Amino acid sequence: MSFSNALMTKAQKIKLLILDVDGVLTDNRLYYSNDGNELKSFYTRDGHGMVMLRKSGVDMAIITGRKSELVAKRAQDLKIQHLYQGVPDKLPSFEDLMQSLNIDPSQVAYIGDDILDLPILMRVGLSVTPADGEPDVKSRVDYVSPHKGGQGVVREICELIMKSQGSFEQHMAFYLRGLDTTQTP
Repeated sequence: MSFSNALMTKAQKIKLLILDVDGVLTDNRLYYSNDGNELKSFYTRDGHGMVMLRKSGVDMAIITGRKSELVAKRAQDLKIQHLYQGVPDKLPSFEDLMQSLNIDPSQVAYIGDDILDLPILMRVGLSVTPADGEPDVKSRVDYVSPHKGGQGVVREICELIMKSQGSFEQHMAFYLRGLDTTQTP
């Protein structure tokens, strides 16, 4: 995917990626089993993008209005240390995170899909919403991804940040090690 120079410049400054869950890491649907347990589906390619981004030196956080053991487990699996759950007003959590990490909002990327994400989206250096984000959010962000929530938007932004910061090729070299990539099949 090709990104604009302005978007690449914004991504180059990012030190922290913050994610919403429902509608960003998931498809924005809530599934319940017959016994009342909540189920969520996470896109594994998003997860791998997050692993590569973390290994590139960019920190990650999750701020979500809902509270779920599944989200805590996913954050643990991906080694995301900054997890804020059950916070319908996300701004205080964002401000706490900025202060505890001693980071400027201009160094933060945020992916959110609904109007409750706007207080953060309007303050960060790189604001993103999925293709199926709310219209009032789409009109106020730096970038509307062609990917829907839970279907690759997080991976796309992880790669944007890595490519803008020059770390993506290191990951590709790792996976292509020992292969002659100059030959075509």
